[in-house]
Amino acid sequence: MKELLEFLLKGILGESPKGKEEFEIVELNEDGRLSYTIKSAPENMGLIIGKGGRMIKSLRNILKVRATLEKTAVTLNVE
Repeated sequence: MKELLEFLLKGILGESPKGKEEFEIVELNEDGRLSYTIKSAPENMGLIIGKGGRMIKSLRNILKVRATLEKTAVTLNVE
């Protein structure tokens, strides 16, 4: 599931011209519940969150669908 989130974020942020990662995904597994935290530069937060929070809401919905297929629970946070 982390690979899916990474793929989606690369599509949103685009590839870095210098080849370095513009974000970091931290994965925690607590009591069978997956928790992902996206850490990125402040200038990228607007792209990740989107207008009115639409982008982050869409990312959460996609992860929830995948989590349902895998019979687990998932949360997504942004720092």
